[in-house]
Amino acid sequence: MADQQESGQEVKSLIEKAERTHQLTERELVRLLGDAACTERLAEAADRVRKAYVGDGVHLRGLIEFSNICRQDCMYCGLRRDNPKTERYRLDADTIVDLARKAKGYGYHTVVLQSGEDLYFTTERLCAILREIKKLDLAITLSIGERTREEYAAFREAGADRYLLRIETTDRALYEKLDPGMSWANRDRCLHDLRDLGYEVGTGTLVGLPGQTLGMLARDILYYQELDADMLGIGPLIPNGDTPLGKAEPGDFNLTRRMVSLLRLLLPEANIPATTAMETMVPRGREIILASGANVVMPNVTEGDYRRKYALYPGKICVADTPADCRACMGGRIKAMGRYVAQDKGFRRHRASQAI
Repeated sequence: MADQQESGQEVKSLIEKAERTHQLTERELVRLLGDAACTERLAEAADRVRKAYVGDGVHLRGLIEFSNICRQDCMYCGLRRDNPKTERYRLDADTIVDLARKAKGYGYHTVVLQSGEDLYFTTERLCAILREIKKLDLAITLSIGERTREEYAAFREAGADRYLLRIETTDRALYEKLDPGMSWANRDRCLHDLRDLGYEVGTGTLVGLPGQTLGMLARDILYYQELDADMLGIGPLIPNGDTPLGKAEPGDFNLTRRMVSLLRLLLPEANIPATTAMETMVPRGREIILASGANVVMPNVTEGDYRRKYALYPGKICVADTPADCRACMGGRIKAMGRYVAQDKGFRRHRASQAI
């Protein structure tokens, strides 16, 4: 009993330290990540920090999945190059711009242009699309994988404001094992180039990768803190039967939730989405994560059967819904939580109030 009390006091002290100082060591992070009993207490602390630093507004980003063609062969991803079961598609430039225009009509202030690493979309083609969308007075997030510094600079000049490039794990050996033909050093280079070029930089972790340890997850958090990441997307592994990890164990929802809460505590200003994968795993998962430190949701504004074909993992929610349905649904759910849909572009707020 005494040991349990001592352990409970240690956890309480660590959470208070994180909430007060926004600093924890790797050992302290491992202690909290590994303690399922502290999940709710961590979430409550993260929610207080979220309210103090980024407020009650939830930023909606309209997601346009414009190509599922990919040159990479990541072992966990349904879009991987060597998956013959993926029904490939690529939207044309006019369709992409039209979807952005419709997103504006639904009330979005940001669009996220996401695809596999499809090199059909050259710098010239993408920049032309970015310039057209920028005329709509929308913030633009790109999520198209690894490119050169020169390409990133051109996209920035053409109107891209943010770039989302999830590293999935900062452990070099695990990264290169699960992402054959790719280099951890190049991924790291991309993120630092994006930072240097003035993007708001987004990255994140896939929780539950085979061979991943709590120490790796702790080091991910410290890496993101050192990078001073502006956006952090965290999701559980949902095994895709058409990939080499099809028979792996799914990622743990509550471990993923603790990861989100710790990221809010250590990066209090960051924009953190409640990812679709969380709700694919647990009903109302996005509300749970919004109450655990998150402040962003990315409803899909892609239309028709393309939503089904962008199959990163099985069971993805909302594939049969229309973009209007998704926007109305999330708006209502956010309001029911006592939060509201933010009406600005949702750039990171620097030097926010530190009163907790």
